[in-house]
Amino acid sequence: MNDFSIGMALFDYIPVIFFTLGAIILLRDLRGKAQKNSYILLTVGVASVAVAGVLKATWKLLYAANVCNLVMFDELFFPLQSMGFLLAGVGMMTIVFPKSKKGTKLRAMEPSLLIMILLMVSGLAFLDAGLCVLAKKLKKRSSIVIFAVSFVCCLGMGYLSSKNFEKASMNWIAECVNFCGQCLFLLGIWMLHKAGLSKYNFEDKV
Repeated sequence: MNDFSIGMALFDYIPVIFFTLGAIILLRDLRGKAQKNSYILLTVGVASVAVAGVLKATWKLLYAANVCNLVMFDELFFPLQSMGFLLAGVGMMTIVFPKSKKGTKLRAMEPSLLIMILLMVSGLAFLDAGLCVLAKKLKKRSSIVIFAVSFVCCLGMGYLSSKNFEKASMNWIAECVNFCGQCLFLLGIWMLHKAGLSKYNFEDKV
């Protein structure tokens, strides 16, 4: 039996909010500047990640409140988040490097936990790498460090996901790591926004 509390479940929404706010700011700044297909990939990707987080937190909340046990919400977390990060990463890299003509094909894979974690980490690496490129171009090198630490926190989440989450202590550790990672993601995005990302011209400066 999972050891969740209502407070823990509510706390789980905070990283989701941080990521969603960061994603919204990023999408607003890039709107009209990126190629349509790349922008759609990024949008669908971050939306998928946000939905995955909401479903996971909602499952915990309903379970902790003894309302119901919607296991499907928990089971959808990894498929949605891993594919979301992959799409967002590909979208970001094609936005940062718009002259690249190489297509990206997603092969069908067995939905094992390991594969989904690898997809999530790969997509997140692309996403953060693209953001680091933008940080360098906007001369906000401190943001590079922030995105790097955020990525490490997300890697920690991947490691923690393989542990026993039935204990409250493991859930709190994972949620605190996720909180730090998404808080840094939001901070990094905000710094790029303040540095003038919305006015950046990709075609002239690539």
